[in-house]
Formats: sequence, C-alpha cells, structure tokens
Amino acid sequence: MRNPGPTTPTPTSTTASFAGLKRWVDAILYSSAWLSAAAVGLTWATFLFWRADVPFRLAMMIFTATLFLYNIDSVLPYKYSQQLILSERKLWMINHRRELFLLALGALAVAGLLFWLDGWQHLLGFLGHLAAISLLYSLPVVRVRGKWRALRDFPLLKVFLIAYVWAAVTVWIPAFYLTKPLLSPVVLVLFGRRFLFILALAFVFDIRDYTKDRLAGTRTFPGVFGVRNTKLMALTALLLSNLLIPQGAAFHHVLVLTLPTLLAGAVIWFADETRPDYYFALLADGVMLVQFLAVYLAA
Repeated sequence: MRNPGPTTPTPTSTTASFAGLKRWVDAILYSSAWLSAAAVGLTWATFLFWRADVPFRLAMMIFTATLFLYNIDSVLPYKYSQQLILSERKLWMINHRRELFLLALGALAVAGLLFWLDGWQHLLGFLGHLAAISLLYSLPVVRVRGKWRALRDFPLLKVFLIAYVWAAVTVWIPAFYLTKPLLSPVVLVLFGRRFLFILALAFVFDIRDYTKDRLAGTRTFPGVFGVRNTKLMALTALLLSNLLIPQGAAFHHVLVLTLPTLLAGAVIWFADETRPDYYFALLADGVMLVQFLAVYLAA
C-alpha cells in the first residue's frame, strides 16, 4: 500500500488560517499592545544613548501604564455616542469593549504595583501631571459655550499634547532613572528630538481622523490648513528632529537613524484617511519600533 502524499491545503483551511492570524493581529494592534511596545522601545532607545539597558521592571511599568491609558480612553462611554464614522478599528473596539476594560484594569494594577514597589513616589507630581494630561485628553471636563470639552477638542492642541507626553515619558523618565539633570543640554536636545519626531507622526493621525474631527467640530491641522500643508508641516518637524544631534552621538549612530527617518517620511507623505486601519496602526506606530531597532543595532 502506498503512503499518501502530503495533504494539499484546501481553500477553506487557508481561509480559516488567515482569519485566525487576522484575529491575533487585530488584537495586538487595536488593544494598543503594539503601541505600548513602541513606548518601551523609544524609552529603551534613550537608555541605549547613555549605554545602558532599560530595567525590565521599568519597561513593564511603562508598557502597562501605556496599555491602561490608551485602553481606558477607548472605552469611555461618551465616545461611542459620538462616533460618526465607524472604521474597522472602532468596530473591533466596540465588539471587545468589555475585554479592553478588563485589560485596562489589569494593566493599571500592574503599573501601580511596580510604581509603589520600585519607589517612584517621589516623582508622583511629575508622573501625575502626565497621567492627568493623558486622561483629560479625551475626557470632557471643561464647559465651553454650553458644551463639555476635552483637551483634544481645543483647536490645534491635540498633536502637541501627544508629542509632549511621549517625549516626557521616553526621555525624561530615563533621565530621572540615570540621575541626568533635565535641563542639561544633552537631555534638552534628546527631548526636542523626540518631541519633534512624535509630533510628525501625530500629524498622520490627524489626517486619519480628518472627516471625523470635522464632523465633530474639532479643529485640527488638516481641517484648518489642509491635508497637504499638514504633511509638509509633519515633514518639517521630522527634518528638524533629525537635525537635532545630541552631543556625544556617534556618527554611525546618527547615520543608521536615517532609515527610520526615511520610513517615517514615506508614511507621512502617503497618509490619507482612506488608507486601511493597518496603515496607521501597524506602519505609523511601527516606525517608533523601527527607530528603536536602528538604535539597538547601532549601539
């Protein structure tokens, strides 16, 4: 009796495998796990500049704190009543709202425990103001002309808030940990470089939300200045970021960072609100991880 040859995958099994893979990718991207990993990556990149590795527990605290803030933001009740355009990402969040809420609570518990055990209480004011900005970013707390507004609703403000919080977490926290003066020239240059880099990417998400923000009455850069001009501003911020070279940076270190800069430039230039959700969740956020990998390989 002849042994049967290898089984040829059927279209049905291939489709099922693809659907299973897509479920996992959706979960990683839309639960903000990918974004939280990017926050750790950029923090690690700052440590590597000072020839140090990010401590595991600090990395976990940043990962879980980011996971909490982005997921608690995604399940705010008022946001669902305001949805005017439901993308695949938003539909996934609606269908997994309970899981995202539980994930946020679990992440908060881990971040809070690490914060307490590792003795970060002396930085409660500093970390607290970052958490307050992050929470108030989407939570309506200010009444303006009879309507409750969140920080993101103030004209042209949202991209600067995002850039500030990300630069503060990924540059100032490593500086605190390594006892580097925050006002020293090298820390200020690193902060400015990271602020401009994140600002350039934040413009991309304004482009993604162009129609939704316009219908909601939120004045963003694409709505005020147009999509093309917003791209030019983003590319300018990216260029300025690349020109800020901290003292002590090796030439090959600066050279290897050209790759993530070029990739970020391409993501910015080809950004459009009609792009699929993966373009923004996978590529735009992924640029931050590419920058970490570039720094890691150059270290």
